[in-house]
Amino acid sequence: MSEDSARKADPAGKVTESDRPVTFRDVFAVGEYRAIYASLLVNWVGDYLSKAAVTLLVYQQSKSVLLSAAAFAVSFLPWILGGTVLSALAERYPYRRVLICADLFRLVPTALLIVPHMPVWAMMSLIFIASLGMPPTQSARSALLPHLVGREKLPTAIAINQTTSQSAQVFGYLAGATIATVISPRLALGVDVLTFALSASFIALGVRPRPATRTRAQRTDLLHESAEGFRLVLGRRVLRSIAVLVCLMSLFAVAPEALAAAWAAEGSADPTTRGLDQGLIMAAGPIGFVIGGLLTTRLAAPSTRDRLIRPYAVLSTLVLVPVIAGPPPVWAAVLVALSGIAQGGLSPTLNGKFVLMIPHGYRARAYGVVQMGMQLSQFAGVIISGVLADLFRLPLVVGLISVAGTAVMGGLVARWPTGREFDTAIEEAAATHPPAVPAPSPAADSYQPHHAAKTPGETTAAAKSYKPHHAATTSVTTESS
Repeated sequence: MSEDSARKADPAGKVTESDRPVTFRDVFAVGEYRAIYASLLVNWVGDYLSKAAVTLLVYQQSKSVLLSAAAFAVSFLPWILGGTVLSALAERYPYRRVLICADLFRLVPTALLIVPHMPVWAMMSLIFIASLGMPPTQSARSALLPHLVGREKLPTAIAINQTTSQSAQVFGYLAGATIATVISPRLALGVDVLTFALSASFIALGVRPRPATRTRAQRTDLLHESAEGFRLVLGRRVLRSIAVLVCLMSLFAVAPEALAAAWAAEGSADPTTRGLDQGLIMAAGPIGFVIGGLLTTRLAAPSTRDRLIRPYAVLSTLVLVPVIAGPPPVWAAVLVALSGIAQGGLSPTLNGKFVLMIPHGYRARAYGVVQMGMQLSQFAGVIISGVLADLFRLPLVVGLISVAGTAVMGGLVARWPTGREFDTAIEEAAATHPPAVPAPSPAADSYQPHHAAKTPGETTAAAKSYKPHHAATTSVTTESS
C-alpha cells in the first residue's frame, strides 16, 4: 500500500506531508486495517467479558472476596513478570502468525474454565496461562499497525484502537456482569472462547503474510533480546521522554479510579447511590479518554496535535487538583472525565511518534518495555493512593497527588525534545527499514531479510545506502510481521 498520493516530494527528495486531519474513513479504507480492527474489537470485548465472569465464578466457588479480586489481578501478572520477554518472542516470528497463534493458545485454557466444579487453584492457573498470550498479542498488533496504515494515518488509527478498547471495557464489564449474574458465568466464558476463534479468523483471512523482522541467525536468547528493548527505549532521549511521560501520567491519574469505591461510600449511606457514584467515577476516565482521542485526532491537524502535547500533559493532572476541596462525586466524575480527555487527546500523538522512531525489528520489544512500565506505574499508583487514603481524608489525598503530578508533568514538558529531534529520529528509524518490494507470495513467511538491523540503531550497508523517498512511511515496506 503506497502513501505517495498523500505526499509531495520536492526536488531535493524531501517529503512534505499533508497537514489536513486524517478522517476515520481514510483509515477504514485500508482493508487490512479493517481486519485487524475487527480482531481487536472482538478480542477486547471477550477479554472484559471473561474478567467479569471469572471474578464471579471464583467468588461462587470460594465465597472469598480476596480470591475473587486475586482472580482479576492475575491477568496483569504476565506483563509485570515477563512482558518484555514475551514481547521479544513476538519479534522472532511474523506478527500475523503471532496474532493467530496467541488467539488459539488463549482459547484452550479459557475453554477449560468452563468445566464445572474446578478447584480455585486450577482456575487461577488457567487464568494466568491464558493471560500469557496477552503481551505478544498486544506487542505484535502495535508493531504491525504502521505497516498497514502508514505514517499519516497512524495517529488516527491508534486513536480508533484506543477509544475502541475503552468503549469495549465499559460494554464488556457491563455485559459480562449481566450475563454472569443473570444466566451463568460459564456462558460469558463460552462467548470469550468464540471471540478468540473469530479474532484468529479475521487475521488469517484479512491480513497478508509478511516476513519476520529478525532472522534465525540474528536470534540470541530471549533475555538478551528483551534487554536490547530496554537499552533502546531508555538510551535514546526522544523515546525515553515519551516512555517516562506516559508512565508517570498513568501513576498520577489512576488515583480517582483506585479510590472510587471508598469515595462513593464516604459520600452516601444509600447502597444504590453509592453504586451509581462509584460507577460514575470509574467510567468517567474511559469516557473522557474516548472523547479526547476522537475529537483531537478528528479535528486537529498533525501540527496542532504536536503543539497540544505540553498543555495536555499538564492538564491531565492539573484538572484534578480542585478535588482537594471535596466536591460531590458527580463533580469529581466531571473532573476525572476532563483528565481523561487530556490523556485521550495526548496518547495517539505520543504513540504514533514512538512507533515511528523504532528501528526495524524492535517495535514489539519497545512496546513491551513501555507497557510493562505503565502496568508497574498504575500498580504503584493504586498502592500509594490506598496507603495514603487510610491515613488522610480521601479528597485531600487525590488533590495532593494531583498537585505533585502537575509539578512533575510541568518539569517533564519543560525539557521536552524539539520537533526537529523527533523528525530526525523518525528519519533514522525509517532508514533501517527495507525498501518497498512487490507483495509477498504465500511463502513469504519463510523469507529471511538480510538487511534487518542487528542492534538498536544499527543498519547494514544495504540499509545505509538506501535513500527512501518515503522516509518516514513504514506501510509501504514488506516488513514483517
